[in-house]
Amino acid sequence: MATTFNKNRTLYEELQKKDLTIDSSEYLIQEYGDYFQDGSDKKIKSKNIGEKFSSINAFFFDYLKEYHIPVAFVKNVDKNSLKFIKHNRFPFFVKILNITDRRTAKIFGDKEGKVLTLPLYEFHFGEGKDSLISESHLISYNLCTNDDLRLISRMCSKINAVLKSFFERRNLLFAEVSCTFGKSDEKIYLVDDFTPRSLKILSLNSDDKQIDPYKLTTPVQVRNYTNQLYNLMSIQ
Repeated sequence: MATTFNKNRTLYEELQKKDLTIDSSEYLIQEYGDYFQDGSDKKIKSKNIGEKFSSINAFFFDYLKEYHIPVAFVKNVDKNSLKFIKHNRFPFFVKILNITDRRTAKIFGDKEGKVLTLPLYEFHFGEGKDSLISESHLISYNLCTNDDLRLISRMCSKINAVLKSFFERRNLLFAEVSCTFGKSDEKIYLVDDFTPRSLKILSLNSDDKQIDPYKLTTPVQVRNYTNQLYNLMSIQ
């Protein structure tokens, strides 16, 4: 049975938006370009950064596989590209927050950047500033089923627990990540995203010189933060 949200959105429309190509009847190829783009049309270019985006994503997908989290990632194709199980993406993403962001701090009169006792799970539709939606929106607009939503929520909870532990062992605070999911043969997979656009980490040591992952506006800032994520792959 076809997924409801995909009735009026063809796979090819999705491919055009996500830098994906069809490899065969069973796989998709995700290519990472040598640029960083965060919520705007502006592209910050940096030499060979796509190769590092590819490596970082492959590393974390494989890491989550070890904890039996379903991911659509199959293998590296080349330096800049990854192969995924062919899937239909849900047209929303889940932002996992372990610190108070600016919007939440303003609503509740809290301190921005405060570490939360329990994580927040936000659902977002689209890329604009006003993309936050509720679980009721997802169901009412047939973006997913109740069963899909329950499974995605459980997966997000496990993803957060696994990654939070990973970063804490490296004296880092897992501040935020945005997760996108897809469906193939009625099975739900994690399909994105561990680029600097999504993954935000901070040092737990106040004496460390911090790279602010929320203010990546120059090629040097993007490159330095990407290198920080990339170097984590070699730390046991």
